[in-house]
Formats: sequence, structure tokens, C-alpha cells
Amino acid sequence: MFRDKMDINEWFREVTPKSKRRYAHFDLRTNLERDKKYITNPDKIAHHGFYPFIRYDQIFTKFRSSTKEKYVKSREICYSAHIDRCIYQYYSFLVNEKYEEYLTKHGINQVPIAYRSNLGMGNIAACQKVHQFMLENKSYYVMIGDFTDFFGKLNHAYLKKQLCQLLQVNRLPADYYAVFKSITEYDTWDLKNILRLNGLEDTRAGLKQLNSKKRALTKEQFKKHKKNICHHKNDFGIPQGSSISACFSNVYMIEIDEAINNFVAKHNGMYLRYSDDFVVILPMSTSQRKDLQKLISLFDDYRSKGLLELQPDKTQVFSFIADKELCNIGADFNPKLSTEHKKINFLGLCFDGFEVRIRSKTISKYYYRMRHKARGIACQYTLKSGFKGADKLYRMYSERGQYGKGNFLTYVRLVSSAFPKEPIGVDTQNNMVKIRKALNQNKPT
Repeated sequence: MFRDKMDINEWFREVTPKSKRRYAHFDLRTNLERDKKYITNPDKIAHHGFYPFIRYDQIFTKFRSSTKEKYVKSREICYSAHIDRCIYQYYSFLVNEKYEEYLTKHGINQVPIAYRSNLGMGNIAACQKVHQFMLENKSYYVMIGDFTDFFGKLNHAYLKKQLCQLLQVNRLPADYYAVFKSITEYDTWDLKNILRLNGLEDTRAGLKQLNSKKRALTKEQFKKHKKNICHHKNDFGIPQGSSISACFSNVYMIEIDEAINNFVAKHNGMYLRYSDDFVVILPMSTSQRKDLQKLISLFDDYRSKGLLELQPDKTQVFSFIADKELCNIGADFNPKLSTEHKKINFLGLCFDGFEVRIRSKTISKYYYRMRHKARGIACQYTLKSGFKGADKLYRMYSERGQYGKGNFLTYVRLVSSAFPKEPIGVDTQNNMVKIRKALNQNKPT
């Protein structure tokens, strides 16, 4: 499994300092080094009793660029007990060792770029790579998209098959099967219910109090209220938030990534996937429109097999001829594909064929949050105390806070460094002036 024994020891030394978590769960807090002997014993793991995940809904405020309206979106997040998390971290390491070997052997090492610490390619570097490829080819077709409810739709039987093939076994070893089963046939306990059982409110303060406890529930409470445990009964879907879910999602995509990359490589193109987001670029010099139809049909085949499904509203197809307008041609292939977007959006950046910018939706969200915070501070303005809390506002939303802990402008600065010839920072210029204006406009008259 390993290149040599030092790999395991080095990994433990590197990860252990970061492995302890502050949150309260059904067991006591621990770390990798403390339980190293247990989690590296296959027989122990084969018979390990995994705790239920604690689940909650993560709420996002989204913006529709077409209507300039905001809307709320939620995502179910599950986090594991402390000993379970250590097990998942360790087995994720074991599986990733094999995964990296497979990618290198089959020539797809540069395709999946998410959840891979050894690749050294974040979203900005990935966008750089995509942009450079476009510049080199001048005329090209582009398909971007993401998969519907990616983690929630992973087919268990197919995932098991991919895992067996990766490990080169006909049947999962007992310890691997125990880990696999805990992720596919998992139990959850709702966080709101746990707060209520502790007499706490569903607020930040309530959660802080819960996490100050040794356990989320006492052993007696856990036994008494076990009826609150929910079991995942579907033959698809894995919990988003566990230490091994990201690893398993990459394993799930092995054959699919290879098939798509083989098709794209025949046309001297590029295929990159960042979790559930992907981009395919086909140079016009080696591709025709019919090749795009074949590519879309390839994705349709996976949908018909119940393995993957594209989100039509987030899947777009473009053509760009050198020095001419970027055209959204998705409707030519499927009327369900989105034609709303006129720019290529990938991993937070957009490209219109000529300029790279940060997505307008992201910029709008930055200004919306800044003004919302400014209104709250301005409402409490007095001549005696002035704008109480303004220093924090400036740290969060102006250039004052872009160093140290950083803020959104730190990201803008990093993108600007990666694309020095592009007008990246234009939309966030004069931020100090805009903050002062927002404060003054909203103070009591």
C-alpha cells in the first residue's frame, strides 16, 4: 500500500497537530497520534461501532445576476465523531495513495484538481491554466457545467466497484468495508435536536455553549434519546463534510474522468474537474461541432445509467473564433442547456474571450454585505461615540484588512497577481471611500 513505512509516520507527524477539533460530539475529543495504534489496526476498524453524524443545514445567500435578486440555498452538512474522523482521515490517506498512483499511471494526473494536497493547484492556478490554453488556441469550443447534488447522488454500488478496482481486490477487506458501509449506510442526529436536549437555543451563542462541553450529549442522554437517530436508507448519496467523502467522490469519478479525458485528448483539448465543476476546451483546429454533440452524449450516457446528472441551468457551451464575440451555443445541442450566461464562468472567474474578471455576482455579494454591515453600524451613530464598530468594518471590507487574517480583497490581490494584465481589481477600487459613503448615507439625520 505504501512506498515505505516512513510515509505513514511522516503523514502522522504532519497531520496530527491539526487533527484535534474543538466541536463537541458524542465521544471525547482526540487526535490521530493518541489513537494511532487503534486506527491502524484493521481488525479493530472492521469491528468499530461508528457514531451517528451530527447534521445541520448550511445556509447560503445567493444572487441571481439576471434579476439582481438574492435567494437562500441550503446544503446538508454532516460532521463525524472524533474517533470516527481520525479513522476517516487515515483511510482517506490510504485510498489517496492508491488514487495518486492510478492517476499517474493512466495519464490523468492533471484532470481532477480538488481535494489533492500534493497537486498544488488551487482554483486560481486552475483558472490560469484554462486561460492560458484558450490564449494558445485562439479559436475553440468550451463546455462548462456541474453535477446535480454531486455528493447526494453518488451511486453506492458503483462507488464500491471503483474502490475495489482501485485497491485491486474482488472484495473489499473487512476494515475498508466497515469504513465504506459507515459512509453509505450512515446515521445522523439533527443538531437542532441536540441543542434542544441541552436546553440551548439554535444560535451562535447556543452552539458555542454546546461546543464547550466534553460531549454533545451525556452517555445517558444518548441512550435515552436514540429514537432521534435517522438512518440513510437510499442506495445513493454520501454525507458531505466527513473526512473521507471528498476522497470517495474522486474515486467515484475515476472511470468517468478517464473516459472524458480520453475523448478530449483525441482532439488535443483540455478537461479539468474541480469536485462537481468541470470545464472542457476543444480547439477548433482539431474539433467540429459534431464533436461537442458526442461529448454531451457521453454525459447523457452516465445520466441514463444513474451515475451522474448535469445541472442544465449551470451547463453552458460556447464557441469563440479569434478576435470575435464569445457565443453561447448550448441551445443548438439541447434546449435545456442554459443560454443566460454570455461569459465563461469557472471557479469564481469569468472570461468573455478578451478579459478575465472576478464574477460580477461575487462582486455584488461583497458590496451587499459591506453596505448591510455599514447600515447596522450607522444606525447607532451618535455625535459622542461616532460610528462604533467602524474599525471592524474597514478590516473586513477595505484594503486595511487584506493582510494578516485577510478578507475578500486578499483574494482580489491574489487573483490580480495571477493575472497581472487583466482588470481584476477595477471593480473594488476606492473601497475606503465607498465604505465612508455607506456609513454617512445611513446615519441618523
